[in-house]
Amino acid sequence: MKITQSTIFFIIVIVLVLGAIMTFMTRKDADQTVAVPGKYDSFTICLKDKGAVFYGAFWCSHCNVTKALFGSSKDLLPYVECSTPDASGQMQICKDKEIKGYPTWEFADGSRLTGEVSFETLAQKTSCILPQ
Repeated sequence: MKITQSTIFFIIVIVLVLGAIMTFMTRKDADQTVAVPGKYDSFTICLKDKGAVFYGAFWCSHCNVTKALFGSSKDLLPYVECSTPDASGQMQICKDKEIKGYPTWEFADGSRLTGEVSFETLAQKTSCILPQ
């Protein structure tokens, strides 16, 4: 069997087309990943629905511990960043609320708790059910 230039060209085109199809299919599958709900998603959503607000600062170690406790659900927190991006001042919303320390949790009844607050305390203050 004699292989001609046109046969080689045809094989190269087929390989390139198959490669493009495989690349497209791989990217399509990667875009269709499904987010798995976090353990505390429902609790965090309930906190927000009940009017709880978490005021903090990105540089605050206690705020970062609090966020870490929520795991992947931390993105659903009713969180307000109080620090300016350069960490040299306080955002106006926190000045208006007279937030003096971080973290501060404010509840619908106007009461506040500062420092690291346990999930049990948050559940009691809001009547939100804490996941087991």
